[in-house]
Amino acid sequence: MILSLALPSLAAAQARPGAPANPIGCEVLSGLRLPDTTITSATMVPKGMAAAALNLPAGADLPAFCRVVAQVRSAPDSDVGVEIWLPVEGWTGVFHGNGNGGFAGTLQAGYGGMLNGLRRGFATATTDTGTAPATMLDGDALIGHPRKWKDWGRLSTHVMTVTGKAVAKAFYGRGARRSYYTGCSTGGQQGLIEALHYPADYDGILVGAPVINRTWGHAAVAWDFAAANRTPGSRLSDIKLGLLNRAAVSECRRQGAALAGDPFVTDPLACDFDPATLLCRGASSDQCLSAAEVATARAFYAGPTTRDGKPAFFGWLPGSEGPGRFGWSFLQSPSNGQPQFASLFKWVFGSSWDWRGFDLDRDMPIVDGALAADVNDATRGNLEAFRARGGKLILYHGLADTLVPPGQTVAFYDRQARALGGVSRLRETARLFLAPGVMHCGGGAGPDSFNSAAAGVPAPPEDSPNDDLFRALMVWREQGKAPERVVATKFESADPKRIAFQRPLCAYPRRTTYAGNGSPRAPGDFACEAGRQVAGSSVKRKR
Repeated sequence: MILSLALPSLAAAQARPGAPANPIGCEVLSGLRLPDTTITSATMVPKGMAAAALNLPAGADLPAFCRVVAQVRSAPDSDVGVEIWLPVEGWTGVFHGNGNGGFAGTLQAGYGGMLNGLRRGFATATTDTGTAPATMLDGDALIGHPRKWKDWGRLSTHVMTVTGKAVAKAFYGRGARRSYYTGCSTGGQQGLIEALHYPADYDGILVGAPVINRTWGHAAVAWDFAAANRTPGSRLSDIKLGLLNRAAVSECRRQGAALAGDPFVTDPLACDFDPATLLCRGASSDQCLSAAEVATARAFYAGPTTRDGKPAFFGWLPGSEGPGRFGWSFLQSPSNGQPQFASLFKWVFGSSWDWRGFDLDRDMPIVDGALAADVNDATRGNLEAFRARGGKLILYHGLADTLVPPGQTVAFYDRQARALGGVSRLRETARLFLAPGVMHCGGGAGPDSFNSAAAGVPAPPEDSPNDDLFRALMVWREQGKAPERVVATKFESADPKRIAFQRPLCAYPRRTTYAGNGSPRAPGDFACEAGRQVAGSSVKRKR
């Protein structure tokens, strides 16, 4: 995008690269002209006033910043919202992009990452992905709007990045020296799209639990819902889910895939668990599963399967059955009478689409034919151009995730290794960390705060569980120190400042092993074992 400036004073504000930023007045940005862009507001937020001005959590004490909101309309029916926060003092020269979640639709979903970016002295931005008035869980408003599908699935993050950088350059009089991106879930997908298809946008990208195959990810949710709701008695109560979880952890411990005393599975990709071991032999009770409940659990573990029994996508891993915001209970629960995130199917089949008539073999080719070209870009391309310009990518994924299959991220990494000529070459630009017992973007029984040994920081800060993993990304890009090992921390729920235990994570395909001589609650008695590709069934799905 070429910067066109409405006011001569903006053009005169250019400074030599590396010079201290000399911001212009915030309100002047309301006159900034960018292609296809309307600056809807440019207002100063005084120091300490952000919580009141933006309805942020109490205690969000931030430095003074210029808040710019813009709309980018580059095509009919395209309307991408972008918000940029520009620190008035102490800009480090870094531009920081942030991801959204679900069907997006609002800018506020990116505020958490923006808070941390602003505290670091970054110019930080987010986008609504062009899907307003959709919401995170409801995309029905996008029925009949194919351009908005494309903005959501492919284009809007690049629009946010180009717009945000242009606004920052106008404000400070010079361009950003570095650019970083952070996002999880849909935000993870946004980051992978940037690395694969817009490799010049960012120097470093941190993504968690990335949605890679969007259409089949939604199919998996519909598959689970149908398994639990098609016949009476098939749904798993919270009591039965707890029973299933304990049995899975116990069986994986017997197979050497979980440590004694851990309430989670260390290596679920290497564990086989059949819920039929809990089948009631007599009267039904809370201590066993009915035949219908066993069938539901098997469907969840297997993932979508064709009529002839062939696996079509990834399933959930043993140990993922526990409660949580996006756990198995969420997947079984209806949203307006339909499976969660069912809006994607309504885009293709119309607003009257009903899960009861959904046929995987018949309908998914139709869905892919209508949507895959616009929303599945993370399944295509490779990281060669990103690697060639020195880009660094860190991926993390909780192995108890029940919204985005962890096996899909492992398969993505393996696929990129093959495309680049081997794991060693891929590791020059990308690292993957798998977190045992961690659910979607955090939570669960496992350690979900990630602290990198490469960054040399003893404990994560309170306000951002993955803050130090982001710091490791910057150290890698700025100093060339790649993170080989990450110390993951679980804090006490009753006292968020108190560490319950820590566990090192090794960059895939290396594995974390326990020597068995010290406390498994501390990281010192663990090592990284020579890698192997995981051969478990969950990473052998075709997509």
